[in-house]
This record gives sequence, C-alpha cells and structure tokens, in this order.
Amino acid sequence: MKKLILENENYYKVIMALGMISCILWVLHVNTKPFSDFDYYYKLSVDIANGFPWGDTYTTVGYCMLLGGVFKLFGASLFKAKLINLFLTLASYVLFYGVIKRVNFKEKDRKIIFALYVFIPNNIFYNSLVATELIFTTILIFVTFIYFSDIKYKYVYVGVLVGLNTLVKPFFIAYFFAIFLLELLIEKKIILSIKNSLIVLVVCAITIAPWIYRNTKLVGQLTYVSNNGGIVLYINNNSQNKIGRWMPVDQVEDSIVKTEEYNRANMTQKNKMLSTAAKTWIKSHPMQFIQLGFKRLFNVYFWSDDALYITYGSHISDSAGAILFTVTNDIRSIIFVLAITYILIYSVVTLEYIWKGKTQFLNKYTLYNVILFYMFTVVYFVTEGQGRYAFPEIFIMIYCFYYFIKLSIHKYKKHFTPC
Repeated sequence: MKKLILENENYYKVIMALGMISCILWVLHVNTKPFSDFDYYYKLSVDIANGFPWGDTYTTVGYCMLLGGVFKLFGASLFKAKLINLFLTLASYVLFYGVIKRVNFKEKDRKIIFALYVFIPNNIFYNSLVATELIFTTILIFVTFIYFSDIKYKYVYVGVLVGLNTLVKPFFIAYFFAIFLLELLIEKKIILSIKNSLIVLVVCAITIAPWIYRNTKLVGQLTYVSNNGGIVLYINNNSQNKIGRWMPVDQVEDSIVKTEEYNRANMTQKNKMLSTAAKTWIKSHPMQFIQLGFKRLFNVYFWSDDALYITYGSHISDSAGAILFTVTNDIRSIIFVLAITYILIYSVVTLEYIWKGKTQFLNKYTLYNVILFYMFTVVYFVTEGQGRYAFPEIFIMIYCFYYFIKLSIHKYKKHFTPC
C-alpha cells in the first residue's frame, strides 16, 4: 500500500514538473509584449512600485498590488511579471492536486483529469501574458481547496480569499450565494446554509472594506472596489454593438460620454450614469439584449482569443501564430462543448432530484462546478464576452469534459455488450 501511494505521488510530481518545464520554455522562447489591458496592468504596477497613486478607482487593482509589491522589492521588469505567472501556475497545479485528492474519485480518473488540466495549451501559453486571470484562477482554486477541506473556521478563510479575489474581479463577491445554493441543495438545512454563506459574505466585506474606504475617500462619495462596471455594461448593451464585444464608448449613438454632465462628474457618478443608461436600454430592448448575451457567451466559451495575444510583439510569425491559435482554439472548443453538454445534462438531473426531494444524492463536487459555471455565465451574459474570461473555468471544464467522455463510453459499452 505504501509503495502504491508513493508511486501515485511520483506521478503527480512528474506531471507537474513536465507542465512547468513546458511553461518555462514557452516564457523563455516567446517574448510576448503587453498591450491594451495588459499594458495598463503593467504600467500601473510600476507606478505602485514607485510610490505613485494606486489607480483612480476605474478598475480593481488586486493583481497590480501583487505585481507592484514584487517590483518594489526586486525592481520592475516584464520578465519578473512572467516569473510571478510561473509561480502562480505552479501554485494552481499544487492546489488543484489538493482539490482532487479531497474529492471521491477513482485514482485513474484523478490522474487523467490532472494531466488534462496541466497540459491544456491555454495553461501553458498564458504565462507570457500580464493579465489578471492567472492570479484570479489560483485564488479560485485555493478557495475550492479550502472549501472541500475539513478544517476549523474554513468559511472564514474562504471569506478572506473571496475578498482578495473580489479585488481582482469585483463580481466574485457573489461566490457567497453559490455556497448558499450548494449547501441548501445538498444538506437541506436552510439556517446552516444562510449562516455559512453569511460568514463568507461578511468576512469578504471586511477584507475589501479598506479599499472601499480608500476609493470613497478619493472620490468623495461611497465607492465600490472599482468604477468600470458601468462602462462595461454601456458599451456592451446598446444598439450599435452587434457582436457582444468591446467597442469604443464614443461610438454609441448619442453617447453619454459626450455630454457636459458626464464630463463634469466624478468617477463614481460617471459609473452610475453609464450603468443607468445601459439598464434603460436593456429594459427597452429585451430581445436585442438576449441576442447579445448569447453572442457574448459564444465569445467567452468558443473563441479562444487569449491565444491571439500570446505571441503579440514576439518573434513568432503571423502564420505560426495563426497555427497556434487554431490548434489552441480547436482543443479548447472541443473540451468546452462536451463539458457544457455534460453541465446541461447534469442540470436536468439536478432539477429532477430537486423535484423528487433527493438532492442529497447528488455529487457535491460536480454540483459545485455546475453552480460556479452558471455564476460565471450569468455575469458574462450580461456584461462582456472575451475568450480569456473563460480561463478561470478551465479546471471546471476539464472535470466535466472527462466525465462526459466517461459517461459516453460507459453507455456505449452497456449498449453494445451482449447480455
């Protein structure tokens, strides 16, 4: 038994080592340059390291806090930012291994799921981007690891991590509701579900409170962790947006940003004005909103545009970059299509169990992944569609993809095996 355990441990160590070697070789040989949002994160991190203001409340700065802290200690450089990515990738491997060891899998299933997660191309290529998704994903898997651990005060720890991740992506505060829903369905104890989810929410609120105070003091009125939610809603929900992606705000018909009232307003007031205008448009154009919502989801789940960024500014030719994109996009799309199919099937099963009052027989980890998928999906349906937004869901998709394949093979064998 001891020998078998050691052999299993060695398997995971080898997979992690091979995964990290692949990531390191990619970073060393493909010198991707930051642009757009990535360039903003890098420059803001440099400013933080040099003692300049930590942004103007426009966007969250959780990632830049980490990057700026490292730059403060060791000096700023793009290579150091990529070293942090490698560290985060290794941490996500270790944490994901911890998650699947705490879930009731067969060892064979566990090994395959882990290898698929480590070697999916996106997890290798993403190390060259100065982007928020890696730190957000690592913290998300850390949250999952803590949640499925049997430790004292775990909801407090989860709350702290949810707060930290809310400083990276503001919508993540909604995680408390995912916990409430999961525990209500599995445990059927409404008071306990409310208590545990409220612990997560309150601790999260305490964690982000200093940043809310900072933003409020800077602007002069109560301000959340960021002020870009309004503009995201506005540019993605209007009659000029036909594809469910980013567009220049001044190209919206009768754009609010061209008014004197908007130009006189502070950041928080601008955010509210944009949000109100977007909500007004949604209410008056429900069918267009739904169409745009599904276009956004297509962009998120079936268009791996993060693979378009991985060679930007490097020596990789356009033709080689196109091949990389095609291969990465095709692999991810196959995994995501089958994973989402499994999620939809499991959703129907869950509704059937709810109807029959037998939800305690559902697999808790599977239901956890399904609920997280819907949490992300609702956010992206309403806001914006970009392929990189699906990066934090890769560990969910790998799991669901594998069990779709396993379920399909089982049904095939059962159908064609003679009685």
